[in-house]
Amino acid sequence: MSDVARHAGVSRTTVSFVLNDKPGAAIPEETRRRILAAIDELGYRPNAGARALAANRSGWFGLITEIVTGPFAGEVITGAQSRAWGDRRFLLIAASEGDPAQEAAALDQMLEHRVEGLLYATTWHRAVTLPKAAREVPTVLVNCYDAEGELPCILPDEVSGGYKATRRLLDAGHTRIGFINLDPAIPAAIGRREGYERALREAGITPDPSLVVPGWATADSAYDAACELLDRPAADRPTALFCANDRMAMGAYDAIKERGLRIPHDVAVVGFDNQELIAAYLRPKLTTLALPFEAMGTKGVDMLAALAAGQPLDTRRVTIDCPLLERSSV
Repeated sequence: MSDVARHAGVSRTTVSFVLNDKPGAAIPEETRRRILAAIDELGYRPNAGARALAANRSGWFGLITEIVTGPFAGEVITGAQSRAWGDRRFLLIAASEGDPAQEAAALDQMLEHRVEGLLYATTWHRAVTLPKAAREVPTVLVNCYDAEGELPCILPDEVSGGYKATRRLLDAGHTRIGFINLDPAIPAAIGRREGYERALREAGITPDPSLVVPGWATADSAYDAACELLDRPAADRPTALFCANDRMAMGAYDAIKERGLRIPHDVAVVGFDNQELIAAYLRPKLTTLALPFEAMGTKGVDMLAALAAGQPLDTRRVTIDCPLLERSSV
């Protein structure tokens, strides 16, 4: 800054006022232009660390996530960065790959860079435990929740998603609907089954536990589950399958086609996740529920901005709707 001041023939204070656009500084326009020209000629860049210390504001939010290695990599980042940029903030992003030591190191680095808040995002919906250092700044969890119940979180509305998937099949005239679920113990599986059973009961159908088979989130396991359901006697066989993720729907497609059945004429299928490389390229294309990663990233920054400004949150647990994407499998 001293070099800029000498080059422009002004004081360091005047340069500082121009750099920080200090209100009420009353810097003549010709002086301002001369300082900006000196900055350009000298290639001067302000020291971000010093400015953050002086202003107690860095303009950065941190994002620690394993999602950068998954199929939804860009969505949460796009939503968070777009919202942050609306406030002229940026994201400092660290890929954790689920390694606690790497996550702790990333968190330490972000705190050293004086991030104003932290997003922590996971690939799949579950409880997490963050290092105590995460409490040093406002922290919001995305697609996960705090096992200790202390941190605000944003989650997909699993129950509504399961309900909408089943309701779509009911509206198409199906009353015998099989459900190929995830690991039955995880939050997504519990919520999606609750929505599935709620839709059936509203339609006057008593849920049949024998029509619910775990597919363990893989195409191979879901193929076996679909075979089990489709090899039942014709009068007992489901005419529709709700698969709790798109990979499992892919396995179900194979089981259906191997039996000479047509989709959706003989067996309709709805998936979940909207994993684009699967859902849009199966034949017929898969009707599915989308996980709202972009919306969750956007909402996460909304909540961080409020917390960083000292504003209270309306609620500390937010659920985001999972939209139904119509294609050709129902």
